[in-house]
Amino acid sequence: MASLDPRTRMRYRAARARRIDIRALWQRARETAQEHDKWTPAILADMLWSAGVRQVGFQDYVDYDFAILNREERATYMTHPVSNELSQRYDDPRFRALFHDKIAFNRTFAPFLRREWMTITPENAAELRDFVERNGTVVVKEPIGQAGSGVHRYHAEDVTDWTMFHRGLLERGELLAEEVITQHPTLASFCPGTVNTTRVTTFFDGERTHILAMAQKFGRGAVSDQMSFGGFYSMLDDHGRALGPGYDSHGHVHEFHPDTGERIADFVLPMLDDVTAFIDEVARVVPTVRYVGWDIVVSPTGPVLVEGNWAAGVYENKPSVTGIRTGHKPRYRAAIGF
Repeated sequence: MASLDPRTRMRYRAARARRIDIRALWQRARETAQEHDKWTPAILADMLWSAGVRQVGFQDYVDYDFAILNREERATYMTHPVSNELSQRYDDPRFRALFHDKIAFNRTFAPFLRREWMTITPENAAELRDFVERNGTVVVKEPIGQAGSGVHRYHAEDVTDWTMFHRGLLERGELLAEEVITQHPTLASFCPGTVNTTRVTTFFDGERTHILAMAQKFGRGAVSDQMSFGGFYSMLDDHGRALGPGYDSHGHVHEFHPDTGERIADFVLPMLDDVTAFIDEVARVVPTVRYVGWDIVVSPTGPVLVEGNWAAGVYENKPSVTGIRTGHKPRYRAAIGF
């Protein structure tokens, strides 16, 4: 097995150490201790030791309930510091911009978007008006953004001055307009007001695309299903079934969707075989960016690509919610070899 570059690890740790907010960390430790009936100083010490020695981010420690896991169970969990090392090693820096810039991404993966889109320039006000009126509602994005930032939704019926609308988008840097994706009825039954994406984390080894983890995200009616918009997620098994209730990084647990009443544990991702084949195709488009977190949506006719994240991030089980006390790291190790 190939070892990861210790220099990357040290740079990551140094950067994190410089940003530590001691007061916020103490508060996080106290809340964790109260939740699991532990002693706060012991939790704080364990969080610092886990971060420095075991590559466990502070939020990882909280989200994945490390306070109640033993050493062997903890070792099965993927964490953000380890994920960062994989990204730095296996995602070629020369091609990361194709994923980071949403316009470049759309151009690169155009056959897999399966929806209409356009870029906004100073010369195409009339084209923009036609695009928005024809679609009724559109999603407009800033080319550079993450976690749902820079994503906006506009309705044609709300626009009273098309010249000002076009100028405002340019001034705010909202330069990518897209047709709203129509999602599969199964997804719409949980939250019809948000396009609910599925995160599929993969590693392409040059011949085979390995699916490392799948998570279903659920929105709350906003333009994005990210946590910053009130969204949450549940991990999926190899059959596309939710492993339990939904949860987020803010301590919220949802046995049922708050808006529709649908039981999260009953969710099953539709058209899983199509999703698997689709992901294999998209993972081969830029084969030098090998470790990616793909966001896709299952439409009534098949999967649709939303975006790919070269810095894949981590989605994992939460033991206190699912009762599952192991994570996905063994799958990562088997596929990648580290």
